[in-house]
Amino acid sequence: MAAACIFCKIIKGEIPSMKLFESDKTLAFLDINPLSYGHSLIIPKHHGAKLTDIPDDSLLEILQVTKKLAAASGVENYNILQNNGRAAHQEVDHVHFHMIPKPNQEEGLGISWPMKKGDTDTLKKLQEELRSKM
Repeated sequence: MAAACIFCKIIKGEIPSMKLFESDKTLAFLDINPLSYGHSLIIPKHHGAKLTDIPDDSLLEILQVTKKLAAASGVENYNILQNNGRAAHQEVDHVHFHMIPKPNQEEGLGISWPMKKGDTDTLKKLQEELRSKM
């Protein structure tokens, strides 16, 4: 754990949270600045700034907890959001997943991004490059 990390402090109990789930690998709690009713955060107890820093077994449990939390919330529509790096809007350098209920068009996460037409040759080259590294 990182001493200055707000999420590590929540995990250690130094900062209070409204816990929804806790295990040896995962903590889920309500977001104190929710985008909608039920907006929750699901975090690994292993400190890592980016998704690639987190052990696979922790990620597996996070997704299982996220699924259960989405079901428990009773909402039909929701977003699961996870950002990596400042340019991608990550504000806390500890991996975290948002489960954001989307009850209507006014509440929850608003998403808009410019779509670009992909060039088939460029996409095929990228496909080969990425597949060779996996």
